Amino acid sequence: MRVITGKYKGRSLVAPKNLTRPTLDRMKETLFNIIGTNLQGATMLDLFAGSGQIAIECLSRGAKRVILCDNSKDAIAAIKLNFAKIGETPDIMFGDFRDCLRSLNVKMDFIFVDPPYQSGYYLEVLDLIYKYNVLNKEGIVVCEHAADDILPQNVNYLSCYDIRKIGTVKFSFYKRSVSCE
Repeated sequence: MRVITGKYKGRSLVAPKNLTRPTLDRMKETLFNIIGTNLQGATMLDLFAGSGQIAIECLSRGAKRVILCDNSKDAIAAIKLNFAKIGETPDIMFGDFRDCLRSLNVKMDFIFVDPPYQSGYYLEVLDLIYKYNVLNKEGIVVCEHAADDILPQNVNYLSCYDIRKIGTVKFSFYKRSVSCE
């Protein structure tokens, strides 16, 4: 696992000891090709952060602030180690995703959601993003999920505008009220 581009390109990262499933390099490339330059100066939330590699990739590509949330001590240890490798101090929220979303004190430009597959958390997370109003007007939410999972088209003001399948995984992209094709 490594940072694929930007100012931290090539830095190796570690995964937590527990049963996380790191996002593969080719999946990260697809994800960030779609997001493009929307990260310059952005605020980003890595929900179910695992190793923190998505947040680090965002920092490497110009995000100004990243916040990571996870409820695993092994994940938090890996995040701290990975951020030390790039010389940054992580902004970590340790605990349940519900508490993290409820206690955010800043609106996000980009929220990455990657809970354990088959957890059934996607709808709840999207609903809480709306309930707690944590997404900027032009912000996006990306859910990484198993390819056979079908996420809702609309959740409150969030609408799916793109879905990309890479092997056994899909990324579903949400913005405010845009239709998915």
